[in-house]
Amino acid sequence: MSEYLPGILWLVVLLVVNAFFVGAEFAVISARRSQIEPRAEAGSKAAKTTLWAMEHATLMLATSQLGITVCSLVILNVSEPAIHHLLEIPLGLTSLSAEAIGVVAFVIALVLVTFLHVVVGEMIPKNLSFSVPDRAALLLAPPLVFVATVFKPVIWSLNGIANGVLRLFRVEPKDEATSSYTLDEVATIVKQSTREGVLRDASGTLTAAFEFTTRKVSDVEVTIDEMVRLEPGATPADVQRAVAAHGYSRYVLTDDEGEPTGYLHLKDVMDLTTPDAFDAPVPEKRIRRLGAVPHDADLEDALASMRRSGAHVARAVSTMGRTTGVLFLEDIIEELVGQVDDATTV
Repeated sequence: MSEYLPGILWLVVLLVVNAFFVGAEFAVISARRSQIEPRAEAGSKAAKTTLWAMEHATLMLATSQLGITVCSLVILNVSEPAIHHLLEIPLGLTSLSAEAIGVVAFVIALVLVTFLHVVVGEMIPKNLSFSVPDRAALLLAPPLVFVATVFKPVIWSLNGIANGVLRLFRVEPKDEATSSYTLDEVATIVKQSTREGVLRDASGTLTAAFEFTTRKVSDVEVTIDEMVRLEPGATPADVQRAVAAHGYSRYVLTDDEGEPTGYLHLKDVMDLTTPDAFDAPVPEKRIRRLGAVPHDADLEDALASMRRSGAHVARAVSTMGRTTGVLFLEDIIEELVGQVDDATTV
């Protein structure tokens, strides 16, 4: 029995090593930066090493695959003879011939080693890394990085060859693992959490946020015919009458052809109270400029553009440069949070 013990011990060791490489591989890919970064910022060396591994995912995959391949090639060679000879002892008590015993023992040994390799060396560590990816990454990534450092020349060569083959097929390899949720994944999580009663979206804000990303400027813009506008040469008195009639705080000014030229906020003319100024056209310098956003642009891009310029109103223009309507910041916000009352209507 003692002569077979080393083979059995090697089987156990190689299964554990193979499980380590499999678990580390899937942990590095599955872990989330949002869970690891706070630990790294707090000074955790394991977390810092794990982040490095996530940022060099292809190197980690090359290291894992090398380790898995070596274990897979060696495990049967070192363990099968020991198991084979152990099985020959009970099989020798049967009436089978020596040749039949050898074949049966080999088949049983092959099936047993394959079963252990697949279940213990592959499936268990893989499922474990998927179940607790962050903890698995913090535990397994540091030793994986150490192995990659020890065998750096071999790992870098293998990784370089693999990336070179990808580039031949015009595929740009990625070094960093994707560790953030896509919009569709977040929407699915929210929908499932709401269905199971874990999350409540009574106001509909979360749903609106997801729908917001699919909205276009054309879905929200106010056409020229629909909006309340001021004619050329509008006076503070005209603004006052418009506020009294409609209750809005911002009004678009148009030229003789109905083309928007700028806009006024109520506060822009509040100090023009003298008789001469109140009934005279609003000074040109007080009229705010209208920026332009594409009619078919994503609403979130238009919002970003308006935020950069500090404007609350913008022209929506077609690909031909024709004005199709006017976009109000208030209408964009309402897409996210629901009805927003104008300050002058409250």
